[in-house]
Amino acid sequence: MRLTKFGHACVRVEKDGRHLIIDPGGLTDPQALDGADAVLVTHEHFDHFSDETLRRAAQSNPTLKIWTNTSVARRLDGLGARVAPVGEGEVFTAAGFDVKVYGTWHALIHPDIPRVGNIGFLVDDALFHPGDALTVPDTTVDTLLLPVHGPWSTTGQLIDYVRAVAPRQSYAIHDGALNEVGTAMIGGFLGSDGPGVGARYSRLTAGASVEIG
Repeated sequence: MRLTKFGHACVRVEKDGRHLIIDPGGLTDPQALDGADAVLVTHEHFDHFSDETLRRAAQSNPTLKIWTNTSVARRLDGLGARVAPVGEGEVFTAAGFDVKVYGTWHALIHPDIPRVGNIGFLVDDALFHPGDALTVPDTTVDTLLLPVHGPWSTTGQLIDYVRAVAPRQSYAIHDGALNEVGTAMIGGFLGSDGPGVGARYSRLTAGASVEIG
């Protein structure tokens, strides 16, 4: 598979001419959906989900289908069977990719802030996008998309999370609010100079691609 980062939390996965997009939110260039065959959305927060962008993409591509949780599916009313609500434990095929769903809730930000639903997607038993939660799949993960910055996590939690998932490698996502100092600092803790996570850590710039799997 070929993985391309589109900024913040959005990535594109390509295989055999098929294109799967995950979390094209309000911080994502809408062109990330050009040529998309299927879309996965982890949860309803604006940096992961854009109603306008998805509706425009669906209008441009009559065969585009979207898999997401029930709360996002309700907000995409009018698209009918092209939107499929899924939950933890479900398995489906999206544009030829095998996808398994893990998790239920967004990570806790604060007890006074209501939690929203959040699901993670394991693609082709190799690539895991957890959305905004530190969900540990009950299976081997080759490549972990690691949400490195948010109001709901600490760097220490990230270290423990990578150790728990035990992937071969991880790539940073959810880094749109970090400047160069922040990305270097987190990279230092998660990379070879840190306390050790047992996996190679890398960060792709927006538009960069890498072969995985």
